[in-house]
Amino acid sequence: MLTQTIGSHIGLELEMAVVRVADGHSHAVTRYFDALAGLKQRRDLAVTETRLGARLVGLDTLEGHSGLDNGHNLLETAFAPITGGPGGLDRLAALVVQELREAEQALAAEGAALLNASEHPDCSLGADWYARARTERPIYRELVDYRGWRHHLGIDAKAQNGPCTSAPVMQAVRALNVMLALAPAGIALFANSPLESGRDTGLKENRLTLWDRMFRDSRFPGDHYLQRLPDRPFNDLGDHYRWMYGAGTVSRALPLALGQDYKTVTPVYLQGDPSLTDFLQSAGWPGRSGETGQSIDLAPQGAYFVYGQYAHFLDARWRYRVDRDPELHELLSAWSRPGGIEELLLACGADGYIEGRAPGSVFADAQLLAEAGRAVAASAPMAPSAWQLGLLCNLDEAEQLWRQWGWDRLSGLRGVAIRDALDDDQVHALARETLAVARAGLPAGEQHWLDYADHAVQTRRTGADRLRGLWQDHAGQEDRLARVCAQRRVCVVEPSFRVSSEH
Repeated sequence: MLTQTIGSHIGLELEMAVVRVADGHSHAVTRYFDALAGLKQRRDLAVTETRLGARLVGLDTLEGHSGLDNGHNLLETAFAPITGGPGGLDRLAALVVQELREAEQALAAEGAALLNASEHPDCSLGADWYARARTERPIYRELVDYRGWRHHLGIDAKAQNGPCTSAPVMQAVRALNVMLALAPAGIALFANSPLESGRDTGLKENRLTLWDRMFRDSRFPGDHYLQRLPDRPFNDLGDHYRWMYGAGTVSRALPLALGQDYKTVTPVYLQGDPSLTDFLQSAGWPGRSGETGQSIDLAPQGAYFVYGQYAHFLDARWRYRVDRDPELHELLSAWSRPGGIEELLLACGADGYIEGRAPGSVFADAQLLAEAGRAVAASAPMAPSAWQLGLLCNLDEAEQLWRQWGWDRLSGLRGVAIRDALDDDQVHALARETLAVARAGLPAGEQHWLDYADHAVQTRRTGADRLRGLWQDHAGQEDRLARVCAQRRVCVVEPSFRVSSEH
């Protein structure tokens, strides 16, 4: 992201649930990417295809990667980082509108559409659907077959809106602590998943029960540990990575050849299932290939420290790339002193960002347009980005806010936000206060991207409340799902202003 300051670059990882127009059932795309490639090429974009075997599963352009998350029923677009600062949110919004418009057109060719929900309301979690819909990435063999994750629990298009905000190394832990501590507000503001498998869960954001359920029976208890908020905030990056890679955790499979994408690597399982720290501090470690079963002796390298950064499942992550991988000896030395990892990563040219994971996917639809009007509806997909950017660009006040509330108190509010969202008075107050801090962190001309969040706070109604109401209104009807999904189909709402073409 070419990080200079917090918010100097922004991006977005946007997940989108797909449904059949005829009946509202979850839909696994077939010809979608061929149609999407044609639409992008008509705009004179160079397109590079991504395939798993013979199947087309993604497209890369200068604007980002249009692909799939865990299943063919859940689209994911990772927009390339663009310049932040004044006009940054407007430029990102223009890219989002363009992507949604092209997704809508490409899906129409197979009788499908996008759904405004962060989880499909009535989709099977069964083995047959999982086998048909799952994206066949090599990593899932490790996660399901070796580690014992209940990966099928996410195959009903559990979808998040993941804002990405540049955060330089020396501010990384402060930024991460802010987004972790204040996550209950983001969960509540953008809650949009009250239903699962055709039943009302009693929760506003059931999506976020996924991690506890997925890892609860893992072969390694440390996997479940890494989705729970730590008992205290992180002191520095060394502290963060001791939590993530240290005692009680088990290293994920490591790549036989460094430089591969973590979702498609040739995995090596370390014998005896050590933590990554134990492996890095060793002279070498025996393992076996996850593909052939062949015995392999793996030598520790500083690059494995960088590679492992995706291993936890908290409500926010600090993600980074480096110009050069750290040497093992300098890594171990730096890790032994306060602030040492920051100094080392800075010397290695680390460029990082905060990936938000708390907000559910929320879009404009007919129901929201009727209730709140075009301005609020147009801001919905961008509101999580505006909320995170504003908080991080007002870092001192955001940090002061979470310290006033207290880490333990905020940790306890996470489950309350998942269940009650803005119905709870404490969560509602927190959401209102985070919005005030976020608004102060944005240029005046871009504060309108918080309109959806403002509407949620003022009315104490979320996407989950609207979806639950629709579901109840159509109870007992044979075509209930089709009727509900017709009202919740994503509408592409153009922003009411012109934006700079710079990105």
